[in-house]
Amino acid sequence: MTTAQTPELDVQPTPLALLLLGREADPKSERGVECPGDLPSPSDPDLVARARAAKEKLGDKVFVLGHHYQRDEVIQFADVTGDSFKLARDAAARPEAEYIVFCGVHFMAESADILTSDDQKVVLPDLAAGCSMADMATAEQVAECWDVLTEAGIAEQVVPVSYMNSSADIKAFTGKHGGTICTSSNAKRALEWAFQQGEKVLFLPDQHLGRNTAVRDMGMSLDDCVVYNPHRPNGGLTAQELRDAKMILWRGHCSVHGRFGLDSVNDVRERIPGVNVLVHPECKHEVVAAADYVGSTEYIIKALEAAPAGSKWAIGTELNLVRRLANRFAPEDKEIVFLDKTVCFCSTMNRIDLPHLVWTLESLAEGNLVNRIEVDKETEAFAKLALERMLALP
Repeated sequence: MTTAQTPELDVQPTPLALLLLGREADPKSERGVECPGDLPSPSDPDLVARARAAKEKLGDKVFVLGHHYQRDEVIQFADVTGDSFKLARDAAARPEAEYIVFCGVHFMAESADILTSDDQKVVLPDLAAGCSMADMATAEQVAECWDVLTEAGIAEQVVPVSYMNSSADIKAFTGKHGGTICTSSNAKRALEWAFQQGEKVLFLPDQHLGRNTAVRDMGMSLDDCVVYNPHRPNGGLTAQELRDAKMILWRGHCSVHGRFGLDSVNDVRERIPGVNVLVHPECKHEVVAAADYVGSTEYIIKALEAAPAGSKWAIGTELNLVRRLANRFAPEDKEIVFLDKTVCFCSTMNRIDLPHLVWTLESLAEGNLVNRIEVDKETEAFAKLALERMLALP
């Protein structure tokens, strides 16, 4: 008896597999490409010293931005910390900085490039640091949606409002069609403005922020909202459903905040008597409705700063921030826990680690511009128009 030889299989990884591994590129996606250089080893004991030395060598030429959801090892080198829009504005306020190193994700770096001068160069330490929510609305899908609204005879009544957590292309679409951008802290003001301009709103790309703002903050009903699914013909909606709706919500969500469920709220109340549940408005509507407090990242931080000693808090937002706040307020006897039992970091935000930051700073210190994020001029112009409308909100 002989054993048949197994022929060699020519197995090639799929594009999706390569993206998940942080390799290759998809220019239409928030996910990026492999690092074009040799990263230092994560076990290198000199990483902190190397980052500090490179940053000192660059001096005022570099300005490092750190989003609240970044790792502590990265945050320690940030010149400023904050949410995405605050950081983009901080960068624009530092015109002397030639390099803006944005420790965040792709759409944030795009916003910084839009708001900064042509002389400033925005750098993202890992181009694979994207945003799953921003990926849920592409320019082609939104253009098709607008065609559907036009065929339903309502496009002229619709004002687009796009969340800051969107690509430059989506911001540009919003600007071109008379809409504005919003953050999680000014979404109500943005919607109030939009309803003064038209009868309906197309809210992109986070359905939960749109729904929570409309229902919780503006007194609309859930029946006033419909969800447009870009993966179904006509968004999965009839023309009459579109005509009847006030809020046309894009079917997108945050992969982190979407994990929290009503069971999480009920469980933490049972485990920790007297706990205050504080969640981000990107959470599902039933979670927001069951929470004691709801607000943006900055709101969450300020609420905990003002909280009395001995108070107990369960926070529904990204884990890096929750752990940082728990450590910060522990000396004040404030008990702060993650809302869910399951550990949940933002996987793409966590791609910015110390080796990537060291590689970036050392490359810049040697005169090598790496991982530049640059928005084309036409897209920038319309996106900036939408952002300026937001800045003009009362």
